[in-house]
Amino acid sequence: MQKIPTNSLGKAELPLDLTGPHITAGASSAHRLYQALCEMIVGGLVKSGEPLPPSRTLAKQTGFRRNAVVTAYERLIADGFAQATVGSGTFVAARIPARAVASKKPKVIVEAPKQGALSLGCTHIDERAVQRLRAFVGRRMRAFGSEHLHYGDPRGSNELRVAIADHLLSARGLRCDPDQIMLTSGTLHTLRIVLGALLKPNDQVWCEDPGYPTARKTIAQCGYRTVAVPVDAHGLQVARGRSAAPGARAAYVTPSHQFPLGVQMSMPRRLELLDWAKQAGAFVFEDDYDSEFRYDGAPLMSLAGIDHLQRVIYMGTFAKTLFPGLRIGYCALPERLIGDVTAARAALDRFPATMLEGAVADMLNSGAFAANLKRVRKLYREARDALAETLEAASGGALSVPVPSQGLHLVARFDPSVAPVVAAEAKHAAGAEGWLLAETYARTRPLPGFVLGFSGHAVPQLVAAAERLAKESRARLQTKGRRPGGPDEGSVSESVAAA
Repeated sequence: MQKIPTNSLGKAELPLDLTGPHITAGASSAHRLYQALCEMIVGGLVKSGEPLPPSRTLAKQTGFRRNAVVTAYERLIADGFAQATVGSGTFVAARIPARAVASKKPKVIVEAPKQGALSLGCTHIDERAVQRLRAFVGRRMRAFGSEHLHYGDPRGSNELRVAIADHLLSARGLRCDPDQIMLTSGTLHTLRIVLGALLKPNDQVWCEDPGYPTARKTIAQCGYRTVAVPVDAHGLQVARGRSAAPGARAAYVTPSHQFPLGVQMSMPRRLELLDWAKQAGAFVFEDDYDSEFRYDGAPLMSLAGIDHLQRVIYMGTFAKTLFPGLRIGYCALPERLIGDVTAARAALDRFPATMLEGAVADMLNSGAFAANLKRVRKLYREARDALAETLEAASGGALSVPVPSQGLHLVARFDPSVAPVVAAEAKHAAGAEGWLLAETYARTRPLPGFVLGFSGHAVPQLVAAAERLAKESRARLQTKGRRPGGPDEGSVSESVAAA
């Protein structure tokens, strides 16, 4: 330890502030004294080259032990705030950092996702499933292994990838090897990784219009050009995409339950999309975000299942089937992409978190996952029916509410001739959550209406919120009326409404 010489000269008293905001509460005496000395020096209360008091003198002034003063001086010297000269003493350094100019702290406003009735993205997990997951997590922690102590496979644990591959085969008719599965933190994360491995800056990507706005923003923020392709009653209009951007390198679609309109892409349209991808050398991103929640009949075969994972990247998530806080999603890749995408993942964030992977694999393999789906699917069906019935009845026919056969949201629409401001004002007046249907459009003329979530909400709260929204919709419709000139002929959106 370096010996701190004492000063024969120096101030008997230093202007030390030992209680200000620069002091860490509960810190050691030496650390608090060091912070006070730094504040004094940087603040210009002592000048460069000026001697500091002997350690005994400063100890007497502050009431600290001399050892604390010596430690604080040693740290000042080590950090360049002071200099020690044997036989002369300790002095303020010749050059010290300038005090930062006080600036107004910017106010950062981060809007938290809405969680009230009718909001989207909320889920429910059965208490029995929570108990099973808690038990699985506890067992995995007790058997803590070396796999958590080093970097792992960029695709995630083999155990969970095997379980997901089994699930996709039984639930979605998608046969794939576990090596084709990659774990991510969710759909948007998947998009960033895979697009980054496949595309070049400014490449074009088809996006459904209307469609999922967040995915569209993510694609654009990654440096790719989104091309809005209209949706009709049969799904994405491939011919319109070919006309607008025949050289696009990818397409992002929700074929099983189009977001937000809820239409299912017809088989002719699916084959047409796959033909385009093959001819153009492009890839299709299939966001199968809510396929597990089908209320009438078995789930439709995935687009990737039809394609046998040749040109389709399949994307799924546990955010809705279990809960968002897991932050576990996944994708199934064509074999030819495994190497490039794995390398891109390793360069982005090395590999996914390992702690919960085993517990989620246990949920899938034990049947607890399927049992939870069965129970919450019943709850969501009841919530869907209550919401649709309330909106239809309370709006007095002002709103058309097709009951979706799948998914976690529904669309409540006005007649296409209704002025767009009606929906916006009704939603505001009712204090309703959810989205305006118009918010999901990019270029196509929007339909007036609402996108409303029913999953994860208690039925009484859903009914009350729906009654308020329906009441305000009816009132605004009476005062605002319809669009000037009525609906456009041949509107793509209106063809969906008619369907």
